[in-house]
Amino acid sequence: MASFPHRHLLGIESLSRDDILFFLDEAEQWVEFNRGQRRQDLRLAGLTQVNVFFENSTRTLFSFEVAGKRLGAQVANFHTAGSSVHKGETLIDTALTLDAMRPDVMVIRHSETRAPHQVAEVVGCPVINAGDGTGEHPTQALLDALTMRRRKGSLEGLKVAICGDILHSRVARSNMLLLPLMGAEVRAVGPKSLLPPGEALNGAAPFTDLDEGIAGADVVMMLRIQRERMESAVAGSLEDFHERYGLTRDRLSRAAPDALVMHPGPMNRGVEIDSDVADDPQRSAILEQVEMGVAVRMACLDVLTRDRR
Repeated sequence: MASFPHRHLLGIESLSRDDILFFLDEAEQWVEFNRGQRRQDLRLAGLTQVNVFFENSTRTLFSFEVAGKRLGAQVANFHTAGSSVHKGETLIDTALTLDAMRPDVMVIRHSETRAPHQVAEVVGCPVINAGDGTGEHPTQALLDALTMRRRKGSLEGLKVAICGDILHSRVARSNMLLLPLMGAEVRAVGPKSLLPPGEALNGAAPFTDLDEGIAGADVVMMLRIQRERMESAVAGSLEDFHERYGLTRDRLSRAAPDALVMHPGPMNRGVEIDSDVADDPQRSAILEQVEMGVAVRMACLDVLTRDRR
């Protein structure tokens, strides 16, 4: 694992089981740190972190900013609004321009799949993929795994049902890459038109019936349904969709008695999940996922910049 800081791009495809365990263990220390009264560590003091977000974000952008500042980094956020992107500047030219300012780590979110890979090939600092099109969302999968491990004790043998728009979800894809490496059994649940072809499921068992898909599951992870895609993929109204694929308290009773409810956010309450399920203090881990996100991103920033300190 000592060689990891020399890798140039953080993505799930590049991580082994040992790498994943390493990041989860590294994140554990930051969970406790973030629950303390004073949350300041200066190990990234003098280093510059640039968050380059070509897509809107609340949780991911803000948690990367909080993570960097708690580690003492100088954090700069790049937004496309008001930037030269609107004048026709390409992704690579933008990346080279920012790289010329000598950042020590770039965090990239982009609507184009594999855009962070393109950036990593031309810049001189480590790149963290914060979401690329329908590709990956590595830190989301890591924070999901950390949340499950802390609640369930281990990922080994867990039955995890990921439900909703699997086809377009980088969260689903990243979890379907990570969880089997850790010994979990993954199910992909959704309308047939929103399930990817078999090879893209990475061994996850497909279900088109939500009741069957979550039966006995230890974790039920709901995904946001993008309404424009849902309307073209599933006949009927939002109410019809909720009737077939929404997580209600009655439907949750089909899962394991202590099943954990997760959602990467943002949620469509009353569409893919009911409020009384999302807000259940015992069963829902949705806000805990947000908390774990800061810890995981602190771990990633720390590890990827170790050879620059």
